[in-house]
Amino acid sequence: MRKRREYSSARAYGVLIHNDEVLLVQSSNPRYNPPLWWLPGGGIDFGETPTEALVREFDEETGIAVHKPVLVHADADVRTRPNGERVHTVRIIYTCEYFGGDLRHEAEGTTARAQWFSKDNAMKLNLAEYARDVLAMVMN
Repeated sequence: MRKRREYSSARAYGVLIHNDEVLLVQSSNPRYNPPLWWLPGGGIDFGETPTEALVREFDEETGIAVHKPVLVHADADVRTRPNGERVHTVRIIYTCEYFGGDLRHEAEGTTARAQWFSKDNAMKLNLAEYARDVLAMVMN
């Protein structure tokens, strides 16, 4: 019997509210119906700080430059993927400010599109659990 692989993944995500709208990204995984949305961000590369990862991931996934990150939350969970891998995900979550750039979608990656939503409409989406929890904390 093959041993299941277990690993940890550290990730940085950001809440960007600009002109009274929040920026979210949609999963590129077609198995989610309705589509799953979450906060821009992702894996922290080796040697990178969480805030460096945040800025890089925002640019990669949305085309938007952010600055002035402020730590608002950290959480972790363990999930088993369909292939049997167990992943311990640590999420470091910041609020950040708009610095510039034009909204665009990630060409090839874990997200298919980036979109601004009113706060009310954002909470009506099929949101990743961590994203829903953080938005409820930050937007109240």
